[in-house]
Amino acid sequence: MPDLSSKVALVTGCASGIGAATVRRLVADGAQVLGTDIDADGGAALCAEAGARFAAQDVADEARWAEVVAEVVAAFGRLDILVNNAGTVSSRSIGEVDMAAWSRVLGINLTGTMLGCRAAIGAMKANPGGAKGSIVNIASTTALAPLPTDVGYSASKAGVRALSKSVATWCAQQGLAIRCNTVIPGATDTGILSQAEKVTPGLKQAVAATSPLKRLADPAETAAAIAFLASDECPYMTGGEMLVDGGMMSLHPGF
Repeated sequence: MPDLSSKVALVTGCASGIGAATVRRLVADGAQVLGTDIDADGGAALCAEAGARFAAQDVADEARWAEVVAEVVAAFGRLDILVNNAGTVSSRSIGEVDMAAWSRVLGINLTGTMLGCRAAIGAMKANPGGAKGSIVNIASTTALAPLPTDVGYSASKAGVRALSKSVATWCAQQGLAIRCNTVIPGATDTGILSQAEKVTPGLKQAVAATSPLKRLADPAETAAAIAFLASDECPYMTGGEMLVDGGMMSLHPGF
């Protein structure tokens, strides 16, 4: 297990799914963690159970990012890790999507991730001992194989991939020891998938069948990859992508 005993982490979308598993994993690895979520009750309960601090946050709110990062630094003295996990779906195709649904999913999934990167870099640059940190952005296999039933989600997660590479290379060119990588989960048993299944009955079973492992991932399996990227175990990895998809993107659809 990575040693995160000297690290301070901020994890968005912590109330359930991958975010909840990530808070638990980072705490178990020794980090001091602040989790955030728009679901204040669920997020607070998870953080209390895991031994983390909690703050309510809508990641699409630019002003709130400054407040949350300031709270982390005030509480712990630094910020070493940001996990941009918060996300939502629209469950609308190009034939159904309206501007409200499009703007909300892009605002949370893509703009929220950008705002988090920008705010975290500002804090990491001021860390005692010099600029250093790790940003882990959560995309989706829909960034590689888009869903016809959700144009906004697919577009936003593809955007996260490009955003992460831009952030990573900018930090490197600036001489900052701040890495940015992307985790690309496949079929994971999360609240978002459950929400999508309400619109598309049988979706969980169908998505699980796309993996050669023929099952959904447990969120803890994705959290393990996040913990590795957050740690000092991979200092030369930046702008990279880690697939945690059960082999989904490695299998020809005809087989």
